[in-house]
Amino acid sequence: MPKLTASEQAEFLAEDGRLLRVATVDDDGMPRNVPIWFIVVDGRVVFTPRAQSVFLRNLVRDPRVGLTIDEDPLPYRKVTIQGIAEMLFEPGADDEWRDLYRAIAKRYVPAEEADAYVDNTIDQPRALLGVSIDPEVSKVLSWRMPIDDEDPTGIWARRYFGDGTIMARLADGPSN
Repeated sequence: MPKLTASEQAEFLAEDGRLLRVATVDDDGMPRNVPIWFIVVDGRVVFTPRAQSVFLRNLVRDPRVGLTIDEDPLPYRKVTIQGIAEMLFEPGADDEWRDLYRAIAKRYVPAEEADAYVDNTIDQPRALLGVSIDPEVSKVLSWRMPIDDEDPTGIWARRYFGDGTIMARLADGPSN
């Protein structure tokens, strides 16, 4: 599958309206996956769980996290990150980063509605967490479907094609 270039990945992550899916592990070992708003700041995916959220409690207990940002329409761009969630601000320090929270909200709703949303939930403490998108720190993968005249076998990694199948023969070239 074609990987996104660094600039394609940055552009994709900066697009308004994309949801972040945050995967954590509950106390009982069950996985939890929560969609949430986010923004990329200073090389980190930054998000704001409410103080009482289960996934915040999970990340305080075990900061290992899986993140996914993707899209429905073609070319189905995707970015996944396995990393460590860093507590940038504890719940209750919201006044120190409220402008960033407004910027996050404005990625998802019109500005006047975003301001009202933030103002109307100002008394609900949130934490601010960040996960590095630096490949030296986190495992960052990206891909998309082939476009235009790109190799159609790029829909999957070669390892997924069973030997002798149509796609395996196409991927392996004319000698098969």
